[in-house]
Amino acid sequence: MAEKKATKVAATAKKAAPVKKEAAVKVTPAKKVEAPKKTAVAKATVEFNALNVGFKAGDVYQALATAKKGLTVAEIAKAAKISTEEVLLGMGWLFKEGKIKDEGTKVVLA
Repeated sequence: MAEKKATKVAATAKKAAPVKKEAAVKVTPAKKVEAPKKTAVAKATVEFNALNVGFKAGDVYQALATAKKGLTVAEIAKAAKISTEEVLLGMGWLFKEGKIKDEGTKVVLA
């Protein structure tokens, strides 16, 4: 009789314990991250003659005169619609002539 009770207890213990089902986890492979493709950068070519540099100096001077305040090289390039290389050429001309001066990071008319 004791054996029957032990068997019943063991049988009920097996029935009573619920079986947990594991949730299915879907594993997706990691996407391959590609490095950005290098694109060719167009280089600006600037003519180095007195006429062209003189015109660029005029563009720089007009941008500064219109702004009536100090501008950075990038701001001058944007205002005059020329490249930063052309701004630097024009600034060289104007520095030599004494028409502009620098104040830290800004360029102003002298």
